[in-house]
Amino acid sequence: MHTGRIVFSQLIDFLPKKQLDRCVRRYRGNHRIKTFSCFDQYLCMAFAQITYRQSLRDIETCLRAMQPKLYHCGIRGNVSRNTLANANEHRYWRIYADFAQILISKARTLYADEDFGIQLNREVYALDSTTIDLCLSLFPWAKFRKHKAAIKVHTLMTLRGSIPCFIRITDGKVHDVNIIDDLILEPGAIYIMDRGYLDFARLYTFTQNLSTFVTRTKSNFDYRRLYYREVDKTTGLRCDQTIRLNGFYTSQNYPAVLRRIGFFDIETNKKFIFLTNNFALPALTVAQLYKCRWQIEIFFKWIKQYLRIKTFFGTTENAVKTQIWIAISVYVLVAIVKKELKIQLSLGEILQILSIVLFEKVPITQVLTKNLLQNEKLQCHNQLLLFDL
Repeated sequence: MHTGRIVFSQLIDFLPKKQLDRCVRRYRGNHRIKTFSCFDQYLCMAFAQITYRQSLRDIETCLRAMQPKLYHCGIRGNVSRNTLANANEHRYWRIYADFAQILISKARTLYADEDFGIQLNREVYALDSTTIDLCLSLFPWAKFRKHKAAIKVHTLMTLRGSIPCFIRITDGKVHDVNIIDDLILEPGAIYIMDRGYLDFARLYTFTQNLSTFVTRTKSNFDYRRLYYREVDKTTGLRCDQTIRLNGFYTSQNYPAVLRRIGFFDIETNKKFIFLTNNFALPALTVAQLYKCRWQIEIFFKWIKQYLRIKTFFGTTENAVKTQIWIAISVYVLVAIVKKELKIQLSLGEILQILSIVLFEKVPITQVLTKNLLQNEKLQCHNQLLLFDL
């Protein structure tokens, strides 16, 4: 019988604690803190994410029930809902944002060779946002509409492993297209976006930085055709054209030529018109790339389903951002564990298993790889066996 450490303690081993300490010192997170450190706060919030806790009282009750085991998983301070609420409200959220970026960097290295369905030697990103509705009376700083509050989680995600590499949390009024200004564009990379990011002045910055964008056009798109290329219509392609913008302002904002590709999807019975500044990729590859953009929608659905980012343990802006960044770090941590332990289960299955065995004393690899020893003989060294069965 395994008599080692609990699963939660084994899971924490995958966290680079020294780098978390650097993030804490950078923002003086533990200044004048005696009993409940930033690491204690992180572990309590990570526990809440993994085990689907609903409130601060829920976290406090569950952790106090496991009081003898808390020290062994790294929680040194006394867990209290008031202490945790105060920590979420006052300790700078950038501590956990910086730490999440460290985990993201590690995960991207592990998934650098991951296949996402298209054989390309370039880095491919999907850019989108998701809206989280809030109560205006409780979150007055997150104004969205007259009687409604909301925040947006703008995300740039690499398709190799579905790892988010850039996240910006804003109030609901910030338009998606403004986030392009905050991106550090990578030369040679491919960025896939929906029609919400169709701003030709901003799209021209992709061309100036030698980056590729793939997006869709709007219904009132005004252009003139310069050249066209033959396409195989049996593949769903309808046209492959070189165009130039006609509008007075749009032609000034984007003075270069563009590539317009028409595609008919038999599965959905819909026609799509794509725009890109890349003339080297095959037209069918461009259409397939845009279809891969759906991975970021799956990512948003996953974190809303398996993590706690729709109900919050605090109402201040700092508390909300702290909770979201810790949730993102838990997602990336599970992805790291999956890759390093070579687990075949999905991320959702891994998180579901961890939620019920977090305080069990079993090897984490045994739990997640389903290599349970069904016929293992339990040996009790406190009493001698009378018969050898």
